Amino acid sequence: MGEKCDEVESREWYLASYAPEGVPTSDHLKLRTIRLSLAADSIPDGHLAVEPLFVSIDPYLRSRMTGLLHGLYSDQYQLDEVITAFGIGKVIRSKDSDFEEGDIMFHPYLPVAEYCVLASHMSKKIDTNNGISLPDFLSSLGVPGFAAWVAIEVLGDPKPGSNVFISAAAGGVGIIAGQLARLRGCRVIGSTGSDDKVKLIKEEFGYDDGFNYHKETDFDAALSRYFPNGIDVYLDNVGGRMLEAVLNHVNKHARIPLCGMISEYNKVWREREGVRNLLNMVGKEVRMEGFMLGSYLHRFGEFTEAMEGYMKQGKLKPKNNIYLGIHTFLDSLASLFTSSNHGKVILQVQPSM
Repeated sequence: MGEKCDEVESREWYLASYAPEGVPTSDHLKLRTIRLSLAADSIPDGHLAVEPLFVSIDPYLRSRMTGLLHGLYSDQYQLDEVITAFGIGKVIRSKDSDFEEGDIMFHPYLPVAEYCVLASHMSKKIDTNNGISLPDFLSSLGVPGFAAWVAIEVLGDPKPGSNVFISAAAGGVGIIAGQLARLRGCRVIGSTGSDDKVKLIKEEFGYDDGFNYHKETDFDAALSRYFPNGIDVYLDNVGGRMLEAVLNHVNKHARIPLCGMISEYNKVWREREGVRNLLNMVGKEVRMEGFMLGSYLHRFGEFTEAMEGYMKQGKLKPKNNIYLGIHTFLDSLASLFTSSNHGKVILQVQPSM
């Protein structure tokens, strides 16, 4: 980048007002243009000037926009704050000897912006010569891949032949989790929001079967048919009525990793659906456990090594749904809460690269 680009105009998304319920709209999230200096003498030591390339769009982002004391995440975005997310960027200038101009890096709090300056201590350099595409670092090797790995490999720990049920099976986490369970020799069933998604998880991602929860409105009856021998591991991505139904079909010592409850994210807590049969967990000695990825970062290297191996051997594949252009951020976020989305949602900041 030459001297004429030392100062740039950069568009960035920020939180204009909190959204305690419902899907955030343009009333809550807005795009503004700022002037930003990228000159070397304006970058503090230990910082990088970065051009964001890809941003991971995940359901937890919505939970940081409620402004509620009882929000799912205590680290709420502040009003007027730039939205940050897991992302990949290119180093334009560096004030850190570990990074050079042109390096591709990953950052867990990358601004949803065209340019930014950020502290380098949380950045991780990406090897672009290993044959893995950059978007896949945000899917199979990113938040959804890590969440699926922790849920299946660490918390669920199913044995060969186990009956595994995964909700939101065609989402970013579900697609990876189903493949990991199949690699363990399990029988894997998924629930999705459309017939096309049921076909997708069976034909492309190795699920043994699946059902459309819009058609199978009696979840208890559906699970009786699909799991005549009960459920050993349930990866919960939706909560609500589905979780309640599952508790009628769990086997003894079943495990239920709670990855997320997307059916409840857009409601204040008093309006969320309660689970009436938690008593079933007592007699069956069921372990239900929520988890945050930050608590498992000490195993990220193990996760990366395993997933890269699976991908290079052709044993695991991602499915990315890429939105082109920074202006599509609001649409990409909203897509998480519809039945139309397939796979991992990723924002490509520049429409053409």
